[in-house]
Amino acid sequence: MTEFDPTIVALLCNWCAYDGADAAGRSRLAIPHQIREVRVMCSGQVDPSTVLKAFAAGADGVLVLGCRPGDCHYRTGNREALKRMRLLQAVMAATPIHSQRLRTDWISAGEGDRYRRMACDFVLEIQALGPVNPKGRH
Repeated sequence: MTEFDPTIVALLCNWCAYDGADAAGRSRLAIPHQIREVRVMCSGQVDPSTVLKAFAAGADGVLVLGCRPGDCHYRTGNREALKRMRLLQAVMAATPIHSQRLRTDWISAGEGDRYRRMACDFVLEIQALGPVNPKGRH
């Protein structure tokens, strides 16, 4: 049996999280190949339906990463993202998609190493959960 190789979508805020991912690249830090990075203007603009579409398209996990609290380019976007994603996680409890498959967190532009660690840890967590089970177990 081969090891489960998940697909993870990372929705990265343009102003901080994307720059953090870029800092990791400039520092030549290895980011897991399972991560698919998508730049969004603000984590607060990530609609729950976008996350659900990522899962429907085959993602095994979704990261929503924005600016650190107090540093949002749009003032409150990251707080809005956190509220939406917490609500979505509560809704996911009634679906076949385990709420641990969605994570919201904060990365500043200079935190390339933190981004790498978070990406690696999330890949390991999703691998431990296994593939999304359409029959409702994960």
